[in-house]
Amino acid sequence: MLRIHFGWRDLENVRLARQPDPLWELMCAVCRLQTYQGPLEFGHWRQATTRRLSRDDHASDALRTLRTVIPAAGYIPDFLTPPVTGEYLDAALDQVRATPRDRLVGELTRLADSRPLPGWIRGPHERATASLALVADSLRDSFRTLLEPYWRQVRSAVDDDIAVRTQTLLDGGTSALLKGLHPFARWNPPYLDVDYPIERELRLDGRGLTLVPSYFCWRRPTAPADPGLDPVLVYPVAKQPFDIAPAGEEGLERLLGRTRSAVLADVAGHRTRTTTEVAQTLGLAPASASYQIGVLRGAGLLVSRRDGKHVEHSATPLAHSLLSGSGATVPRATAAGPCG
Repeated sequence: MLRIHFGWRDLENVRLARQPDPLWELMCAVCRLQTYQGPLEFGHWRQATTRRLSRDDHASDALRTLRTVIPAAGYIPDFLTPPVTGEYLDAALDQVRATPRDRLVGELTRLADSRPLPGWIRGPHERATASLALVADSLRDSFRTLLEPYWRQVRSAVDDDIAVRTQTLLDGGTSALLKGLHPFARWNPPYLDVDYPIERELRLDGRGLTLVPSYFCWRRPTAPADPGLDPVLVYPVAKQPFDIAPAGEEGLERLLGRTRSAVLADVAGHRTRTTTEVAQTLGLAPASASYQIGVLRGAGLLVSRRDGKHVEHSATPLAHSLLSGSGATVPRATAAGPCG
């Protein structure tokens, strides 16, 4: 869990990015390509991108370079994602190229401490400038391969999220905006507790927080590793898979199976559900309900978090999109999704 500490000045300085950030999207996309997460959301994109890479040696070399500095898990250097510049790749790359030498050496040294690195990046004191130029060029080339063909849909999904959260802010203020980050974050004043792979504390100390919506961010938010940098929280937006339109109810059952689609509809019909509640409602054995929930969670359709003695499940925005397109019955009060 990442616990973000707010003071009253921080609440005055909560900001929402107005467009996708190209380098945060690219960093997340490189991770998605390596981990095979989100088979429904990213499966078609991953297959198409892999085919494109197989025909383009230059693009493959660029991605290979990025995989060196963007591991699938663990520490990722912060110089790859400079302060949010908006939807301007060239401006962001200029900031990457302008990374101070001492900072670059420190971050590459930290990366080398966490995983073996190839010769071109070892000994960062001697190779820092050349390494930085190579990485910046690889970021540019990989953006063109991985993201450029899909940028319109990425922008559309982020625009939709911004519109919803802006209305939330207008209607309920900063508190409502932070509460709306559920289920992957919980506003417990003066803390924002964020689903995160490691235990961290981040004190804003009057700097505020910039929220950055992201298409390729998956299941849980991410943030810069260095607490001294401008505080940023990148969070996943609701997304429609690149390759599928809403299916009919029959198609949804073919896709998920009758039992699994029933489990999904039951959870989506409530803000949260426990495994026991799902099993009792649908007449399933608890073990069977637990298994089906696990499969749906792995596909990005459900999220789970512990609340005291219980584990509560809720449907993701993708699940609500699929159910809405299928014509499945979901109570009106929860049709907007778990963040509504």
